Amino acid sequence: MNAIHIASAAPAIAKGKTTFSAEDFDLYCTVLSALCWRKFNGNITLCADSVCADYYKRIGISDIWDDISVCVADDLEGIDPLMFWAGGKLLALRSVNAPVVMIDTDFIVWKPLEFGSEIIAAHREDISDGIYPPLSFFRTKGHIIPDFSEDVLPLNTAFLYIPDNDFKEFYTSQAIAFMRSAERCGDFLKYMVFAEQRLVAMCADYTSTPVKTLLNKDELFRPQSDFTHLWGAKQAMRDNPDWRNDFVAKCRSRLIGEFGEYAYIADIIDSLGS
Repeated sequence: MNAIHIASAAPAIAKGKTTFSAEDFDLYCTVLSALCWRKFNGNITLCADSVCADYYKRIGISDIWDDISVCVADDLEGIDPLMFWAGGKLLALRSVNAPVVMIDTDFIVWKPLEFGSEIIAAHREDISDGIYPPLSFFRTKGHIIPDFSEDVLPLNTAFLYIPDNDFKEFYTSQAIAFMRSAERCGDFLKYMVFAEQRLVAMCADYTSTPVKTLLNKDELFRPQSDFTHLWGAKQAMRDNPDWRNDFVAKCRSRLIGEFGEYAYIADIIDSLGS
């Protein structure tokens, strides 16, 4: 199965950074995510903007992907990169053919998967006004959200398999139109997760497209052997050097032990520092 990683420097640059770089634990997770996908499930392409593509090539780890495609506009096609920091994911997904898997660089699949006509997401999420408010909360200019059900639970898209182009185009067109028309406000999180995670679930329900998940949302904090997702652990590792060092050491050992031909990447990451 073809998969894509996505990388966009636009949010970092919008925050005032003049260059793009990734931290050691993030790089190790990206490398293992790509190599494990190739080992167990198929090809994987990095869909990036020019800044990120140049960065991964320059530091010398571009071989972890089967290909690198510069298919994400550096300016996110006018989408606010602060409000919609994951907007590049929707632009990249729009540009590729389905069936396809969109997988975050901090999500690792450690086993073969089976694919069919169902959408596959990482897991469901609960609805709460603090994160997933009613549709009436959102303010847009010129875009009308269809009459979607508000009862369907959002889908976490750290992993997202889209089985066909019709659904992909419907979902991405709705998400991109929403992001482009959204009135700027302080509730960035609510707008971003709506565009990316709640809309995909609503679109699936609206089109009667079946959905399954890799993980049960009620078991996310139990030990997992088949999947790794850093997500909130990133900040925890920044705050706890011992935990960070332990994670990096385990990733380094696994990279060298399971993907010996890419062992040189461990030296590259270590040489970059944290």
